[in-house]
Amino acid sequence: MGLSYNVYLNSHKIYGCKNCKAHLSNHEDIISRNFRGQHGKAYLFNNVVNVTAGDASERNMTTGRHIVRDIACRQCNETVGWKYDKAFEPSEKYKEGKYILEAELLCNVT
Repeated sequence: MGLSYNVYLNSHKIYGCKNCKAHLSNHEDIISRNFRGQHGKAYLFNNVVNVTAGDASERNMTTGRHIVRDIACRQCNETVGWKYDKAFEPSEKYKEGKYILEAELLCNVT
């Protein structure tokens, strides 16, 4: 498989893993701040880097039924959020292929 290298983002505000500071996403990729995760406040992102995705599972969430995958930091393996694979409600389809990162598990990287 070979070595995997971290992606380093170039932005005025970068969100990283609170545990190891690996870059995860930048401020410009936030779609919405109006989400909740297991640890409280969460953000919906268009794109994230340096994560690995777990197995897909069906979950009943406050906005309906979704198929999601937990995502973990590639560097330290800490779970940082989830990815939406499928939304069953038509009004929730915009989430498909997008990512949730939980604010409590993030830090600002300078």
